[in-house]
Amino acid sequence: MSETFDLVIGLGISGQSCLRYLHAQNEPVRVLDTRAQPAGIAELKKVFAGVPMHLGGWNESWMGQARRIIVSPGVAVATREIAQQIAAGKEVIGDIELFARAAAQPIAAITGSNAKSTVTTLLADVALACGKRAFAGGNLGTPALDLLGQSAQLYVLELSSFQLETTWSLGAQVASILNVSEDHLDRYVSLMDYIAAKQRIYDGCEVAVWNRDDEHTRPQRPVAGELTFGLHAQADYRLDATRGMLMAHGNDLISVEELVMRGNHNALNVLAVLAMSEALSLDQVVALETVKKFPGLPHRCNLVAESREVRWFNDSKGTNVGATIAAIQGIGPAISGKVVLIAGGQAKGQTFEPLAEAASGYVRVAILIGEDAQKVAAGLNGVECQFAVDMNDAVRRASLMAEPGDAVLLSPACASFDMFKGYADRGDAFVRAVREVSHAA
Repeated sequence: MSETFDLVIGLGISGQSCLRYLHAQNEPVRVLDTRAQPAGIAELKKVFAGVPMHLGGWNESWMGQARRIIVSPGVAVATREIAQQIAAGKEVIGDIELFARAAAQPIAAITGSNAKSTVTTLLADVALACGKRAFAGGNLGTPALDLLGQSAQLYVLELSSFQLETTWSLGAQVASILNVSEDHLDRYVSLMDYIAAKQRIYDGCEVAVWNRDDEHTRPQRPVAGELTFGLHAQADYRLDATRGMLMAHGNDLISVEELVMRGNHNALNVLAVLAMSEALSLDQVVALETVKKFPGLPHRCNLVAESREVRWFNDSKGTNVGATIAAIQGIGPAISGKVVLIAGGQAKGQTFEPLAEAASGYVRVAILIGEDAQKVAAGLNGVECQFAVDMNDAVRRASLMAEPGDAVLLSPACASFDMFKGYADRGDAFVRAVREVSHAA
């Protein structure tokens, strides 16, 4: 009788965590990566010398023999070779499903098109401040499986739609979809297909925390309990934008002026955290003190400079249209002038028409870079657009166009890989260029 084994497909960060976990559990495991030379493969072969590895293509014999297949998030389950195994009845799961089956402590699960990392990090900070041994990870930082065995009292997980595709039994104590906008449409058949993947986060949860301003975040199936946040008058955790006040269940909490993080979009992120804190029975007084001091994460609407009465914001993590709309609508009302927007990159199958409405009220000029700059310009109908050859050129143009009271906002609405190693590299290039023009001023 042939050996039964688990087959891990994909040797990225998540795939490697699956390999480590299964190996530590003494489970027979093999790995497959369609790349001939995945990053770090030489070291992996040393550490896991006894693990069979197939590189540079598919191994249909292994896939047929495997008792189950563990797919990395970067590999779509719609891929023909994997879809065939699903059709044949093979169990196909991901790292989060492995984690959910092993985790003995409560899980707070967070997804959304934007702000996942900010909310995940802040909720973990609140839990820690309340005396909980909370560990954050998943799609952010440490892979979920690597958090096991650390005496956690709470796991706070950022989850991507890709991870949720292969998750069946999460059963989170609290789960949230923060927002939904077009993203990853180069992978999904439609926006509804993308939303369906996000909605899996609510399966078996005790409390669903959803955005009262975004119906796509409302649980589509019954859940045990619900809390809402948003600008909507009926939201449990509400931003009264007229008064600049954060409220809970009709009562004033704190003013937006008390938050280090600026912009209405960040105030809504704080409200999501406070709602999830209630669901987790965390001390709300401690939670309020913690959220007030939170500075935000790098490359997410960070104020990086102020020169000649112009403020410069780095939102390089704004890699889709929804993120850029949120940044414009968050910063636009908070300044006396206009927004000079730097955007562009790889479109990822998105359409940019929704940008026009948000930009029309707040954006003075859009300066566009990258391979899909023309597509962004077409979507920004009615907004003045200029084209720059690179980030340095874009920042120089922005410096010339910005007037006192304005904000220059890098929020690309696109992926970065046409010109940069990633969003962080793009943001760093922006910061360097801003420093140069600021010092020259």
